[in-house]
Amino acid sequence: MQSDEFKKFTDRIDKGLKKQFNHLDDEKRALARTVKLVEEVGELCEEILLHNNLQRRKKLDKRDKGNISGEFTDVLITTLLLAKLMKVDIDKALLVKMKEIDKRHES
Repeated sequence: MQSDEFKKFTDRIDKGLKKQFNHLDDEKRALARTVKLVEEVGELCEEILLHNNLQRRKKLDKRDKGNISGEFTDVLITTLLLAKLMKVDIDKALLVKMKEIDKRHES
């Protein structure tokens, strides 16, 4: 389900991260990517609050209205990088999950 361009991108980023953090084993890489995912989800949550005007006025005044799409994308990319490290076939997992959800919502 991932486009070839997107797969090439995540492969390239994954390779760069492995090179940059070559002193870490896979277990520590997984922990680091999990923490990074939590960070990205937190940033997305903040953007959602800003988008819905549920932040302090000071933050609302400084907000970049186009940033929410970037935060969604950061969460997706970080999730895919973590799945790759954990050897999850994300395309297969998505298809299985979509079938499960379809069954729950059948009329």
